[in-house]
Amino acid sequence: MLGLDGQAVAPPAAAAPPPGSDDLRLALRAATLYYVDGLTQAEVAGRLGVSRPTAGRLVARAKAKGLVRIEVVVPPDQRDKLHADEELALEQAFGLTEAVVVGGNIDDAGPIDDAATWAPLGRAAARLLVRRLSVTDTLGFTWGPEVVAVAAALPTGAATCQAIVQLDGAMSAVSYQTGAEYVLGRCAEQLQAKMIRLPAPLYADAETVASLQKDSGVSRALEAGRTASMMMFGVGPVSTSTTLFEGSFLDTKMLETVAAHGAVGEIGGRFFTEDGCAVDNELPHRTVSVPLDDIRRCPGTVLVTGSTAKYRAALGALRGGFARFLVCDVACAHWLLNHGRK
Repeated sequence: MLGLDGQAVAPPAAAAPPPGSDDLRLALRAATLYYVDGLTQAEVAGRLGVSRPTAGRLVARAKAKGLVRIEVVVPPDQRDKLHADEELALEQAFGLTEAVVVGGNIDDAGPIDDAATWAPLGRAAARLLVRRLSVTDTLGFTWGPEVVAVAAALPTGAATCQAIVQLDGAMSAVSYQTGAEYVLGRCAEQLQAKMIRLPAPLYADAETVASLQKDSGVSRALEAGRTASMMMFGVGPVSTSTTLFEGSFLDTKMLETVAAHGAVGEIGGRFFTEDGCAVDNELPHRTVSVPLDDIRRCPGTVLVTGSTAKYRAALGALRGGFARFLVCDVACAHWLLNHGRK
């Protein structure tokens, strides 16, 4: 083609399509095949004549451009059983790895010192443990009805671990059933694990505790507990209606003393404040159990809790970072979410 001056010129270019329009069309088609038709990315690639990585990028682009809207719907008949919103909110509020919320209210199920009352939470916590435990793990526990319920709910052959270890002393001057022996035996059997007992009282005078810590059996159990890869426990409130008081592990005077220091709860007989700080008085020197700092450092701590009597203790434990996993009832979940933000 010649110009007016006789020089050759290029013909005018055809109008270009809008930038990226074909890519966007392909992205929309890929997203439809992937999300609506249920094809795999490899199948999407085959249908569109592109590579598998390109198919993945097209699906991702469709989502980034707002072409895909994903909605998770809880069936109406399951809304009393599934509490995904509360679980996500708890994880975000307290930095949890996972929260499991069970329907109902433990207070309506029976006395909180009865393991049968905790059966629904025990089953939920057992399912969590089965998913999370590995064959090389050592699982620690503090005694109490919540943990007895978890042990009772463990299925046979669903998971194994290396050892089950007692985190707090259980010997008492009175005939009180802590459930420690049951948990040790049941978990050892169901998880094919070695048992590590802590043959000691929970509380003694400071000199006796110092002596016990030099005993080979006690020191070996405490070290195994301190380094356990997973731990399961409940929390106890500062109250005379607790297993510590009813089992004569603590008297009224000592409860009043820890309350005066701001205590709201305990794990393994070690008390903490509403902010999750360890209570600093003489009692820690008289306690035979794994320290709170070691519980905080454990990557697999599972708190099983509920009941209005334990709400403040549970909140203090979460604020203190003592739990990476939480299993609670929906009533407890709502209370924690309403009171957890300062």
